[in-house]
Amino acid sequence: MERDTMKIYLIRHSLTEGNLNKRYIGKTDEPLCQEGELLLKERLTNGVYPDADRIFTSPMKRCVQTARILYPGRELTVIGELSECDFGRFENKSFEELKDFKVYQQWLKSGGIMGFPGGESKEDFSKRCLAGFEKALRMCGCGEKMTDDGKKGDIFSAAFVVHGGTIMSIMEKYAVPSGRYYDFQIGNGEGYELILADDFAPWGRIYSRFDTGRSGVALPSGTDDRTLDHLDGKNYKRLSA
Repeated sequence: MERDTMKIYLIRHSLTEGNLNKRYIGKTDEPLCQEGELLLKERLTNGVYPDADRIFTSPMKRCVQTARILYPGRELTVIGELSECDFGRFENKSFEELKDFKVYQQWLKSGGIMGFPGGESKEDFSKRCLAGFEKALRMCGCGEKMTDDGKKGDIFSAAFVVHGGTIMSIMEKYAVPSGRYYDFQIGNGEGYELILADDFAPWGRIYSRFDTGRSGVALPSGTDDRTLDHLDGKNYKRLSA
């Protein structure tokens, strides 16, 4: 069967102690807590998480552990660029610990867009995540020419077990209708199904939703000045609990 679309499952890792205590957990490499493991097992029973042809994960313990629970015995491909944001001076701290600091108040007033002091900016973080996402898509054969027998590979779906910020970066770029970064916030163990068209670009890039008119759905990672191809409809949905 010829592939012309890819189903992408973006799944946020389950709970850690830092999540339970509402701390900014970025580069802190926490494992899942007991509550996090139980949450996944309950949702597995309810059939929340679809199977996928290939599984990608952040290198952080909380993501690898989540992926192993959701997809036992499967090979995991670790993509370093999909790691969570470095929160700098806010790392592993809670609102109560930060609320009296002027730099934190300034960050809140910016709507969370100002760079984290001593950490990453939102722009650099999103750029890194998108580079990792596109790398993974290319591992699945997206954007490649058809082979002589008219096939483009046998990978029709991929799961990404990653972080909340990673998912928001990907959705901000590829979701149709488009939205802002924080519009795509989700809880631990939650996720999205995202449909991406798989149309070969002759200059070796994978198209964005700003396309030249080839597709019927949003496409990954093209230039910013193309005509919007998909004016109506939606290419994503929440994974149902």
